[in-house]
Amino acid sequence: MNWIKTKNNSKLNLKDIPCLKIHELREEIIHENKRPVAFFGKDWGNGEVKLFIVLADDKNGELLVSSALFKKGETFYESITKDIPSFHIFEREFYEDFKIEPLHHPWLKPVRKNQKEYPFFEMEGEEVHQVAVGPIHAGVIEPGHFRFMCNGETVYHLEIMLGYQHKGVEELMVKNPSNQLAESIVGDSVIAYNTAYSQAMETLRGIKISDKAKLIRMLALEMERAAIHIGDMGAVAGDIAYAMGAAVFGVTRTLVINTMLEFCGSRFGRGLVNVGGVNFDIDEEKIQRAQQTFKKVEKDVDRMTKTMLKNASVMSRLEKTGTVSTEKALEIGLVGMAAKASGVDLDSRFDFPDELMNTLQIVRKPFKGVGDVNSRFKLRYKEIKESLSIIRKILEELKSLKDEPVLDNGYYLNQKDAFVISIVEGWRGEVVHIAMTDNTGALSRYKIKDPSFNNWYGLALAVRNNGISDFPLCNKSFNLSYSGNDL
Repeated sequence: MNWIKTKNNSKLNLKDIPCLKIHELREEIIHENKRPVAFFGKDWGNGEVKLFIVLADDKNGELLVSSALFKKGETFYESITKDIPSFHIFEREFYEDFKIEPLHHPWLKPVRKNQKEYPFFEMEGEEVHQVAVGPIHAGVIEPGHFRFMCNGETVYHLEIMLGYQHKGVEELMVKNPSNQLAESIVGDSVIAYNTAYSQAMETLRGIKISDKAKLIRMLALEMERAAIHIGDMGAVAGDIAYAMGAAVFGVTRTLVINTMLEFCGSRFGRGLVNVGGVNFDIDEEKIQRAQQTFKKVEKDVDRMTKTMLKNASVMSRLEKTGTVSTEKALEIGLVGMAAKASGVDLDSRFDFPDELMNTLQIVRKPFKGVGDVNSRFKLRYKEIKESLSIIRKILEELKSLKDEPVLDNGYYLNQKDAFVISIVEGWRGEVVHIAMTDNTGALSRYKIKDPSFNNWYGLALAVRNNGISDFPLCNKSFNLSYSGNDL
């Protein structure tokens, strides 16, 4: 068998993962034609590198895992990207890390280690000019360089260069794994990252957490999703000079994050999630206050969204701006919010569900988007409504579980020679953590993938044939993570 099948948050034995020749594995990948979730290498000793690949069978809720061993002196293979373009960023990262070249890759450029002599795409012609923006930006925006090729105001091509804050997070995770490190990787996705890390560690150690702890994690994740989406709707309003929307959404977001503050002492959920469950219980008094708060949040979001979408000048800025078609979204491998807005229905909450999703009877409602800023704006509204519905159900369910513990803080050892995949649907999309242990049970590799890793190239495609003045609006409608890419 050339693949081993597994589920989200299930343990594999490393020795059970098939190991093929790279040309055989390449043929298998093309034959399977499944979505890539992970494609990364590990130093295997003696000059050898093992490549691990994880594909998603979203319809069946399964993950396919296989590997290939590059022996000492093997420095190339035939690129997969030329047959399946969604592998483009994965192969670039693997080449950057191990100098094993995917031959005939169409765009083999650095992902993170790119500060010296970056090979920018060039266009020639008397009408063509370049506009360089960043890496230093106004305010608190993280560093990233944007190079526009323009004819007048029209953008022909945008090239995005990141990597300015490459921190070596994966190496830090191997040396000193902790919840504090996990929740610090991407500051606007604290709950998603900390949950993915905690689930991976719990699977490695065989820890079973209580239903109450699971529900509080799910509650916090949906609060994080709602808060960021509300804030981003305000930011979109600000970028089109609709000051009322910016103000109302800004105030409404604060209601959500202040409720998180009441639950755990941090507006962003730091310190809430822990290996073994959660650090804070939520009593009935806090539940009742939260229920009242979220009623107001929903009312205010409804009223402001409907007001904006009835405004002709707002719609003229949102509609047909920054469009990524369904075909392009599939081709380049967009995930999460960016994919759904383009009509690609991917959501790991439903594709790889926790058993509690069925208990709460949460119904999946696909979104029919056309991939423009308007679609991304409306999708945020839809997801806020869904999150608030889930939050209401969880708060009611928590009342019946008041006697359950929220944290198992016993001491457990990692299982040896193990391989675990943990996928959590953050507000941007799938956050993927993969943990591997050696024959002593120590972590030997920790791989992380943020949805922005898949989606930055989508932003580059979105601005083509748009005016350069539309870039801030397009950029905000994606709201991708620099630190999630740079790791």
